[in-house]
Amino acid sequence: MPLTPPIHATNPATAFERLLTIMDDLRINCPWDKKQTLESLRHLTIEEVYELSDSILSADMPEIKKELGDIMLHLVFYSRIASEGNHFNITDVLNSICEKLINRHPHIYDDVEVNDENDVKRNWEQIKLKEGNKSVLGGVPASLPALVKASRIQEKARGVGFDWEEKSQVWAKVEEELQEFKNEFNAEDESTIDHEKAESEFGDLLFSLINYARFININPEDALEKTNRKFIKRFQYLESKAAESGKQLHNMSLAEMDVFWEEAKRI
Repeated sequence: MPLTPPIHATNPATAFERLLTIMDDLRINCPWDKKQTLESLRHLTIEEVYELSDSILSADMPEIKKELGDIMLHLVFYSRIASEGNHFNITDVLNSICEKLINRHPHIYDDVEVNDENDVKRNWEQIKLKEGNKSVLGGVPASLPALVKASRIQEKARGVGFDWEEKSQVWAKVEEELQEFKNEFNAEDESTIDHEKAESEFGDLLFSLINYARFININPEDALEKTNRKFIKRFQYLESKAAESGKQLHNMSLAEMDVFWEEAKRI
């Protein structure tokens, strides 16, 4: 006899219970769902998070809703698998995050006073150290993409007061790092260039630019992704216009391609 799915829910608690019931059904009855492990789901979860990121950057609200649902399913799936080994269940997960939020917001649930969001961040990092974290940077995942990791490192260092005082100081650092990078390529003979040192200087330059972006409230990951999308859109316009002209890019001069590129910039 086929299973009858729970009825459409009309409130958050009932909707969440509905998802849990469906997850239980799938884990018991679906061959694919029965085979999944924490490890097998991991790469799929990463993919779902990137899909959510794409939909946010596109400001596509229906797609954001869909991707949030996919991620919610994964969270429930992990908890169901863990419960089968008596490690924890979804109730433990929810209680854990509730307790964490209460503990880390003493300005809401206790008598601590704060003046602004920076005070909140400082308190957050100090509480984490009291909870047993050996380093403020210990919570930065090692597998984060480098650009995102740099942002998180800088934010966490700022949370304990290790930061520049003025954005002009940060920009001066950007210019200093740019000059140091340029100095590595001043040699007439490219064979004499120390590429390892140049790579290091380039990394320092990127790190300082990310730092400056933080000071002027620009998310460097979002900024770079929007530039990526802009380049893709313009390049694909260039490809289509070249095809309409009966040409192939590898047979065109840079000047010819630049005509279409400038057109793309005006669209």
